[in-house]
Amino acid sequence: MGKTIRTPEVEQLFRAILTLNSIEECFTYFEDICTVNELLSLAQRFEVARMLREHHTYLEVANKTGASTATISRVNRSLNYGNDGYDMVFRRMKEAEEKEGEES
Repeated sequence: MGKTIRTPEVEQLFRAILTLNSIEECFTYFEDICTVNELLSLAQRFEVARMLREHHTYLEVANKTGASTATISRVNRSLNYGNDGYDMVFRRMKEAEEKEGEES
């Protein structure tokens, strides 16, 4: 059986992240807990997922993000067979963007 992320330590980390109130606070916190490369890798995967959801080809994604085909394939597998976490976040970001547009 594989490793599980559902540990008390991971839950504590997620609770800490949920206390952040702004992008600036996120920069402050994540610069402390992640190396630059770890953070850039997470951001790259998120951009790969966004581009794949917008139906860009692997080649377009690789050229724009610099991600390897292995990374693109892994992210694509998560999009198609994962827990729908990316889609949940994309949907919420779109809703927030639309709400901001209405308030302007």
